[in-house]
Amino acid sequence: MATLREIKTRITAVKSIEKITKAMKMVSAAKLRRAQDKILSTRPYALKLSELLDHLSSVADASTNPLLNVTDEKNKLVVIITADRGMCGAFNSNVIKYACNYIDEIGKDTKIIIIGKKASDFFARRDYNIIEKYTSVFGDLNIGVSNSIVAKIVTGYLNNEYNSVELIYNEFKSVVRQNVLKEKFLPIVSAAEKAVEKYSKVDYIYEPSAESILNDLIPRKLNIQLWKALLESNAAEQGARMTSMEIATKNAEDMIKFLDLLYNKARQESITKEILEIVSGAEALKEG
Repeated sequence: MATLREIKTRITAVKSIEKITKAMKMVSAAKLRRAQDKILSTRPYALKLSELLDHLSSVADASTNPLLNVTDEKNKLVVIITADRGMCGAFNSNVIKYACNYIDEIGKDTKIIIIGKKASDFFARRDYNIIEKYTSVFGDLNIGVSNSIVAKIVTGYLNNEYNSVELIYNEFKSVVRQNVLKEKFLPIVSAAEKAVEKYSKVDYIYEPSAESILNDLIPRKLNIQLWKALLESNAAEQGARMTSMEIATKNAEDMIKFLDLLYNKARQESITKEILEIVSGAEALKEG
């Protein structure tokens, strides 16, 4: 059995860990509230923009815009979004595992853009075709950085470096639930047929023209789509970290209780042993 000093040292260490995990849980909870507010305010805008784009695609000549033209999609680009930090359960590993399986399926030479240090560290140690890496994005998450990444992706697409782009990231569902999502980014695939049925009875007049408005909305749609994916991932990360730190704090509390019992048991055994030694010594003196 461990000595009293060793057990006391372990109790002190576990109490320090408990304080850290509890503090990290509180920080994540505060960040989660802000992240939730951002994603909940962005989702309706992104949804309405997609609906408007579908409607315009149904009435305008979309063939003139290369971002709407569906071609052979064998040459793909995959954008993988993870966190910059760990200690958030299976948040990062779920995305990385899903991305690895998908890339291995479509071809390991598939071009990859990585957002997040965890995915960057993982794929950099392996033989994958990484064309761009963005780390420390979530430390100061802003739409300017997101738009610059979109510009880089669109430039490569228009230069025929790849003819299909997909996003892989964690979608925020709740504090305890995050879903890995694979989402089409380019070319833009609209639900034009459904839009025709939905808006067929409405006669809109467009100024300057449906094509002009469509071409103006496409960059906005791409910008908001990646921005929404980053916000989803950020909110999911904070929820996963909050849950993970809550579990870690509970485990630390259980460990402290166990070590306290172990310490008291060892202390009782030590006192009993000392009493027996005293009694034995006194009996020896009497007999002597």
